[in-house]
Amino acid sequence: METNSTNKKVLVKLLNEGNEAAFEELYYLYSKDLLRFLMKLVKAENFAAEIAQEAFIKIWNNRQNIDPEKSFHSYLFRIAENLVYDFFRKAARDKKLQTVLINIACVEYLHVEEKINREETNLLLRNAIDTLPPKRRQVFQLIKMEERSYEEVSELLHVSTSTINDHVVKATKSIREKLEKYHITFICVLFFLLQ
Repeated sequence: METNSTNKKVLVKLLNEGNEAAFEELYYLYSKDLLRFLMKLVKAENFAAEIAQEAFIKIWNNRQNIDPEKSFHSYLFRIAENLVYDFFRKAARDKKLQTVLINIACVEYLHVEEKINREETNLLLRNAIDTLPPKRRQVFQLIKMEERSYEEVSELLHVSTSTINDHVVKATKSIREKLEKYHITFICVLFFLLQ
């Protein structure tokens, strides 16, 4: 259920008075968005969770000074941003933390690079399939991409299973030759096809 801005102001007023239930409700309302926001900045769930916890601790410790008429969301996220700056300043002085952050960044980079490579391979595969003669392309797509049986495709297209097999063999050979120019193995392509 969406909590409207009036209810949020009431919660902040109760928080001003030290009401723990109001604090818990605000935590419930904002913690997931805050964690997502922090994940984008620090790229590691454990660091993001620590910073989120610290932000809410600051909220609780400073509860009397929070203005219920102003955006609680903006206030909370500004505190979190400042904590992220502090975190990176600390990282600049802490060699061990620097190493952890560099490793996280490298892993993140590899995931992005892998996704780009997969997209490029899929595009090359689609282009290779598109160059097949229409009937061969249709057979290949039905067998390899829709995972239909030879018998099923034979009935659907009114041709023998040996003709279906011939189309698949020739299509596979043609696609493999086109992709080998890009140093992409057909095994790799089949893996992408089956995802």
